[in-house]
Formats: sequence, C-alpha cells, structure tokens
Amino acid sequence: MEDTINIYNSLTRKKDKFIPIDPPQVKMYVCGPTVYDFPHIGHARSAYIFDVIRRYLIYKGYKVTFVRNVTDVDDKIIDKARQEYPGEDLNSAVQKTAKKYLDAYHEDMRQLGILDPDVEPKATGYIPAMQKFIQELIRRNVAYVSGGDVYFDIKKAKNYGKLSHQEIDKMESGARIAPGEKKKDPLDFALWKAAKENEPSWDSPWGKGRPGWHIECSVMSSDILGDEFDIHGGGLDLIFPHHENEIAQSEGAGKKFARYWLHHGLLTINGQKMAKSLGNFITIKNFIEQNGGLVLKLFFLLAHYRSPLDYNEETLHMAEENLHTIGIFFNRIKGYEDKDKIYQEAVGFKERFIKAIDDDFNTSVALSILLEMVSAGYDNIKENKIDAVLSISRTLGELLNIFGLQDIKYIYQRIESGEETVNKLTSLGVEYQGISGNYNISSPLLKNKWDELANMKMFVQWFISLRNAARQNKDFLLADKIRSDLYIKVGIVLEDAKEGTTWRRKL
Repeated sequence: MEDTINIYNSLTRKKDKFIPIDPPQVKMYVCGPTVYDFPHIGHARSAYIFDVIRRYLIYKGYKVTFVRNVTDVDDKIIDKARQEYPGEDLNSAVQKTAKKYLDAYHEDMRQLGILDPDVEPKATGYIPAMQKFIQELIRRNVAYVSGGDVYFDIKKAKNYGKLSHQEIDKMESGARIAPGEKKKDPLDFALWKAAKENEPSWDSPWGKGRPGWHIECSVMSSDILGDEFDIHGGGLDLIFPHHENEIAQSEGAGKKFARYWLHHGLLTINGQKMAKSLGNFITIKNFIEQNGGLVLKLFFLLAHYRSPLDYNEETLHMAEENLHTIGIFFNRIKGYEDKDKIYQEAVGFKERFIKAIDDDFNTSVALSILLEMVSAGYDNIKENKIDAVLSISRTLGELLNIFGLQDIKYIYQRIESGEETVNKLTSLGVEYQGISGNYNISSPLLKNKWDELANMKMFVQWFISLRNAARQNKDFLLADKIRSDLYIKVGIVLEDAKEGTTWRRKL
C-alpha cells in the first residue's frame, strides 16, 4: 500500500496528500438520508460517489470503517407522517413513515449494488448520547438554555466559517431570528428543540423535546469513530450550515473531528434543480426500471465528483453508449481460452487508471481510460492477438470492480449479445425493405463483422429514417408499427424529443 492519494479538502481548499490517522485503518463518515420520501437520483449520486471512494481505498489496501447515518425524526418526516397517516398517533405515524422510506432507500441501494455501511446509526437511537453531548457543551459555556430550547453560542466558536470560508460578520448581516426562536444571535443554532403539541419528543434536563439536526452527526461520528477520524463526506449543499455547525459543536466539546472534508457537486435535470413542482423528480426506482442501474452509475462517472452534473438526453445517451461499448466487448470475447498472460499494454492502462483515481478520485478521466482499453482490445482482435485481448479484458474487469460495474461483463449474456441483436434487426429489415423503397431509403449493408455496435447503430438509424419519412407522409400507423416492432421483436427503445429521435437497448 502506498500513500499516493491526493484529496481535495474543502477545509484547506487544496489537494492534500491523504495520510490516515492510524494506517491501514481509515475511518469514514458520510451524511446519509433523511427518510421522508422515495430517494431520487441525486441521492444515488451521493451514495455512489462515496461507494467508489470506499471501494478504491479498500483496493489500495486500507481497512475502511464506513459509517452512514439515518435521520429518522425531523420536521419533514413529521409533516409527511401527518399526510400519510391522518388521525393516527403521530409517534407511531412518524415511525411508520421513517421505516417505509428507509426500506425504500435500502432496496434502491441494493439494486444499485452500493455496499452496505459498516454502521448505520439512526438519530432516534442516539437521543441519550445527544443529551449528554449537549450537557457537555453547556458545561463548557459554548451553549445555553433558552426556555425549553438549547442553542449553540456562535460567538464562542473558534474560527466559525473556516469550512465554508465565510466571515461571521457577513453571515450575520443576512441572518434573521425566526418567530418563536429565543436565541441570542441569528446564527446560533438549535441543539435541542422544545416539544410542540403531539409531536414526537423525549424527556431531557430541559423538558420534553427532540434534537436539532446538526447535533446528530457530531454525536454519532465521535461515538463510533472517535474524537478524530479521517474523512467526512456529503454534498456541497451541506457545507453551510450543516457541516460548519458540526465542526463548531464538535470542537466546542473538545474534539478534533474530521481531517479531510469531501463534498460532491449537485445534480440538475435539464439545467434545473430537481423538484416535484417542476415535474422533473426522478426516483432511483423509476430510473432503474427504465434504464438499469449500470446506466445510472456510468452516467455519474461522466463528471468529476466535485463538479455539477446535468441529467439530459445527451448525457443519458452517453452513459448508455458506454454500457453497450464495454458490454459488447466482453460478450465478443466470451469463450476464448485465457492463459493468464500479462501484456505491458494492459499494465500501462492500469497505471494510468490508478494515477487518475489517485488524483482526487478523477473518475471521469478513469472512465475514458477504460473505454480506451476496449478500443485497444478490438484493435488486438483485428490483429488476432487473443492473449493480448484477454490480458486487457482481465485488467478491465479488475478496474470495473472499483466502480461497482463488474456486472457489465455479464449484461449481454443476460439479455442478448450484440450479434444476436444485429441478426434480429437484419430479419426485421427484410420485412421493411419493400416499404423503404417507397421512401427512397436504401437498405443498410453490414460493416466489419466484428463491430457489432457499429452495425447496430447503422440498422437502428435506418429504421429511424424510415419512421421519420412515414411520419412526414402522415403514415402514423407505419411509424407506430416500426417503433412497436423494434421494442417487441428486437428490444430497442425509440425516444422522441425536440432534437430528434434517440434509441437505447431495453435492459
């Protein structure tokens, strides 16, 4: 194991060499879901990014303890419980709501092949520990009781704003005290909230109530990983105030807290923030049902984890193309006898891949290297260098495991090989040859026999051209029949948009 990984640390705003506190142990804490709705693909991006980082650290020889928390009581969960279980006891309704959506989250993670966390603490399981932590903050005079609430005193925090790199005076200028809050300073945040009527609550030294959001992560991480641990992760939207407040209260309790702070970029849909009100809310479950989990992972790999990523027809199609490119390659070489020979070409690709991931987990560059490997594999097929092909494919499979993409090797065995699909397209094309002549669209000819993806593209484009011609001629019956035949007989899905018609394999 070599300590060659460089991580962009949000705290220092630069790439820092990764030096674990107690190698080969690595302690890692990631903010998990608040379970009040079905998880969407933005949640999936966060889970997948840290899954890849975890897998890579393990690949490099580290022993990772991975903690991902669950917020199972908060305002959003309470509001959802009221909607879904009207008239029921609210405590029971909140528990049922949290369980329903946590179960959905777990199922989606399983479908995506995301590794289970080593520990998954729930907020409701840490209420006594949170109260003890808050009492210590009060004892240290960095927190105060106001009515039945307890607030952290921002003025007592050292270097508040050091993670978000904001000056406290400027933050205060835009802050306001909401109605009902009894805090001294607009930036002070709640550690404990006095109970509202009929809401879930717990007994405490300050009266019945429930914890604030920020306190749970400080308590859980220190209890499970210790007062100082290696990596804390989450989305860019958590830097302020959530992670900033975690640091303040943890350091206020005398703890060193996290060394490396990793934050991923956010996901948009056609340039807009995802929201049910905009009609662009895509759940993980729906995406997997329509496109498959492998496509979603390959979509996430298109951008560096710290960069924003936009979901649109073009990026979805790129992810699908990458899946087919890699999957068809593995299908093409099945049945070859692997003699375990190692070729320098494969070694060179692996070294470049490792260098890319070592550089702040640059998965987009690493993905491009995997696609280069496939291209090199096909070049060696044409030259009949089978041992070299298999050396590349073996290395490719090893590296795909880091991305949790090992099933790509078998995807076309589960559905159909590219060759079988081309044969079906050819047979279907025969049925339409006479019709195509009416529209002056010539029949396609096979390209290089080994290039199944190129043949597939060519045949599908031929059908799209014929369908477009039929639509222009207002022969919508024929247009609908082409789309239906491609879907039912071949497993090809046509999708219409303003920019034109695209296609994908039905997985």
